[in-house]
Amino acid sequence: MRRAIEIAHGNPDDPFGCVIADGETGEVLAEGLNDAKKNPILHGEIDAILNLAGTDPDADWTRLVLYTTAEPCPMCSGAILWCGIPHVVFGSSIATLERLDLPQISLSCGEIARRASSSFAHPEITGGVLEGECDALFEEMARRMG
Repeated sequence: MRRAIEIAHGNPDDPFGCVIADGETGEVLAEGLNDAKKNPILHGEIDAILNLAGTDPDADWTRLVLYTTAEPCPMCSGAILWCGIPHVVFGSSIATLERLDLPQISLSCGEIARRASSSFAHPEITGGVLEGECDALFEEMARRMG
């Protein structure tokens, strides 16, 4: 998660940083940063997924952990499900982003996973990791937008 926070500092206007790591070795396999100004669907998680798919097409998605500074939005949650990533770790919650008046779709990552058909592997979701540090990123984003 610390690396995801470092990455997020690369875009203070949209500090959604993401790391995909091997769940067994801890090796970082891909990184991503929100660049929605260039491409509206290029969220941190999508960027990391695309980076991993591009550099390691034979990756074993079933042993990965995705770390992200904020709870994945519905689009990113869907992508995570389609990839079969079994563990998601996030810092700031969608509820926190909403409280800061940042644009969000009020649907949690967990709710998306619960509504997915049984043919999907439902990821283990761990929220609130380094939450204070992640919240500070988004509080600064909200101040910039204000």
